[in-house]
Amino acid sequence: MYVLYEEGGELKTGSVLSASDATLQVENSQGKRSKIKSASVLIRFATPVPTVFMQQAQALSQEIDVELLWTTCTPDTEVGFESLAQTYMGAQAGPVDQAAILFCLHEAPLYFYRKGKGHFRPASEANLKAALIGLERKRQQEIQKEEALVALRQGIFPDWMRATLPGLIYAPDKNSLAFKTLDAAAATLHCSTAQVLEFCGVLRGPRDWHEGRFQYEYFGPWPEQTHFPLLDQSALLPLAADPVFSIDDASTTEIDDAFSVSEVDSEHWLVGIHIAAPALGISPGSPLDEGLQTRLSTVYMPGHKIPMLPDHVIETFTLQQGTVVPALSLLMTVRKSDHVIVQRNTCLQRVQVQQNLRSHEVESWFEPLSEAHLVSQPYAQALQVLWQLAQKMALQRGVGERPAPQYQDFTFHIESDRVQITPRPRGSPLDTLVAEMMIEANTYWGYCLAQAQWPALFRTQSNGKTSMSVRPGAHQGLGVSQYAWSTSPLRRYVDLINQWQLIRLIRQAPPVFDQEAPLLDIARHFELAYDAYNEFQRQMERYWCLRWIEQEALQETTATLMREGVGRLDGLPLVLKVMGATALPSGSQVSVSLGHPNLWDLSVPCHLK
Repeated sequence: MYVLYEEGGELKTGSVLSASDATLQVENSQGKRSKIKSASVLIRFATPVPTVFMQQAQALSQEIDVELLWTTCTPDTEVGFESLAQTYMGAQAGPVDQAAILFCLHEAPLYFYRKGKGHFRPASEANLKAALIGLERKRQQEIQKEEALVALRQGIFPDWMRATLPGLIYAPDKNSLAFKTLDAAAATLHCSTAQVLEFCGVLRGPRDWHEGRFQYEYFGPWPEQTHFPLLDQSALLPLAADPVFSIDDASTTEIDDAFSVSEVDSEHWLVGIHIAAPALGISPGSPLDEGLQTRLSTVYMPGHKIPMLPDHVIETFTLQQGTVVPALSLLMTVRKSDHVIVQRNTCLQRVQVQQNLRSHEVESWFEPLSEAHLVSQPYAQALQVLWQLAQKMALQRGVGERPAPQYQDFTFHIESDRVQITPRPRGSPLDTLVAEMMIEANTYWGYCLAQAQWPALFRTQSNGKTSMSVRPGAHQGLGVSQYAWSTSPLRRYVDLINQWQLIRLIRQAPPVFDQEAPLLDIARHFELAYDAYNEFQRQMERYWCLRWIEQEALQETTATLMREGVGRLDGLPLVLKVMGATALPSGSQVSVSLGHPNLWDLSVPCHLK
């Protein structure tokens, strides 16, 4: 005696060795013995032998018209396979016929739903129609996918996949046909999906991919209507008596700050710190403001930046040479004899920007300790006054004698995809001059907001931890009682908010923000975004370091070990794991060999020589 039974959803046959009311001992054609339940048996037969039985039943099942079989059933009524076999094959349907029907039912889940061993329910007409449409759609998709794979392997990107960009590149739906097709092409071409996109001309290369992915995730384009209307509150502002000048990198277009120096009398200077005033033109709660709350800051990277503000807003308020623009000014009366500030005054005014000095040009001659050398240079006296004042400010904050500048910072100059990386002194006199002026303005304006007890966004530091706060608090690293970012309103949303508050305070008008809760939410989002932006900047600096290694075909260099075999390459802001150097102490100078950089995952093999 033989049986056909179901085990684990699979139909099997075997010879019966022994049987009881509840179980059977069977042996399959490979000689494997199993104990099965009697309820699992679907068909008992004496002939033919199981292997032949299965062959005959499977062959016969292929001849069955499953649609005709479905039409013989009563809708929404369960039916056994034996009954279906008699209906379709005739009353004399034998074990092979029944098994053929059973195989057919198992292989037609669109037409028949399984409802227990040997029992099925025919699909409703509506469900069957929908299932068949879905099946046809899937078949067409498979054809579409195969055609697309052929095109992708030839470097041709199908139009229907192009319609899914840019999401397919940066945030793919892995269940979508487009991604499955792209992923299959990557497997065939033995590369990443991004490299397939480069091969097909969708991406220009790894730089395009890294920068595009970040912008897609955090920024996106401005709305189609990007020319936001601006308020005009500058017409009635008084014109400052003294022209101003700025000091910035050559690539800076968002010029937030400028300076002026004039003589009040024989004993005093008047020093002005002038900050661009976009808060006069941007209305709180406007569509432009809503967009800024998602951007929060300009993002910098070597060779490129993503500005916080639209271009026309920057052009309206930047302190560009040759323009007259509104500014929030901190005017300080400074005693000549000891460079002590004897009076401070904040005002709104229009300033005439006489010149944009570029730091790399000024640094080539600026040496504050050599006054004679400064005399022949533009703004020599003004810079000397600012430098002496900066030194006094630093001392008052408790800053000790500054160490000699170290080559720890680097400048990336990129042109036609070639990169030049040059060291730049950190803490140079010119950097110190500008930094001290900004610290003074942010500290004093933070004091004004704190005295008024107005909510604002303060930068605090305690026990080495820096954070945003809506209440004033000490910044231990700077040595000040309160510090409110206010000097970069073209580049940071925090500064723009504080400028709104300061302008209202000057005009003795109600504050824009009179409750802490909205500012707490902005501070939280800003810190998260600012960390992400800084991480992206470091990532792109790493990209350009690897690009430089590739460009210069660098294979050997030296490195300074830091810890656990991690080393910083000499002459580059690049940290790598040095294979073979784990046991060496930190500070060791070692020679290393470099493999070929992978600009997609930002890695490069580095081995101890």
